Amino acid sequence: MADGSAIEWTEATWNPTTGCDRVSAGCDNCYALTLAKRLKAMGNPKYQVDGDARTSGPGFGVQIHPDALELPARWTAPRFVFVNSMSDLFHARVAVSFIRDVFEVMEANPRHTFQVLTKRSLRLARLADQLPWPGNVWMGVSVENAAQFGRLGHLQTVPAAIRFVSAEPLLGPLDGIDLDGIAWLITGGESGPRHRPVDPQWVRALREACAAEGTAFFFKQWGGRTPKAGGRELDGRHWNDMPVRVAEPVHA
Repeated sequence: MADGSAIEWTEATWNPTTGCDRVSAGCDNCYALTLAKRLKAMGNPKYQVDGDARTSGPGFGVQIHPDALELPARWTAPRFVFVNSMSDLFHARVAVSFIRDVFEVMEANPRHTFQVLTKRSLRLARLADQLPWPGNVWMGVSVENAAQFGRLGHLQTVPAAIRFVSAEPLLGPLDGIDLDGIAWLITGGESGPRHRPVDPQWVRALREACAAEGTAFFFKQWGGRTPKAGGRELDGRHWNDMPVRVAEPVHA
């Protein structure tokens, strides 16, 4: 949990749960898993439980942290808050009751804007009608390649005020992406020593798709060995658009 974040599209991170495991290709070089290993070695109590060695490993077992639910109320100044930068709120090991607790905290703190991102979109869709959806909760899914287009369909059933897509790390072209009802798209290349390169044409195609649909486009990074290695410029400028419209559910 941090009041302040190096992630360009948010201002703070809040982790009421920690830990995760692999679900798709975008997880292969997970920054959170690498960080969890370091935090475990440093003795951080939130990262002492190991996950399945095949998919998550040291310090990355799923845990809930009820004590963290109090944190947003302590932040008096409004800010954008990325929820669970070190986990996935819709992981199967997170009880529905705790997910509801997190949403109720977000509802109780309307001065903040909460950005929730998941790869477990089917569970999100199944639980959506059991959760409050205040206007300060933005809901997103990760779509790293065309094999994950199904996550978009799940997201489009959710009654969030703002629905968004994180196409990061972008691992392939997203030709034909359906952005109906999607207010915001974030994209970027992968970082780290085993990063997979991103094709600039994949990024430009997403920019054009966003322009055609009226979706805000945010280009986070080219990626490389370090997050800042390749810079952020695309065709001579930075693309930092933020969503301005309220979306309605697209599909019943």
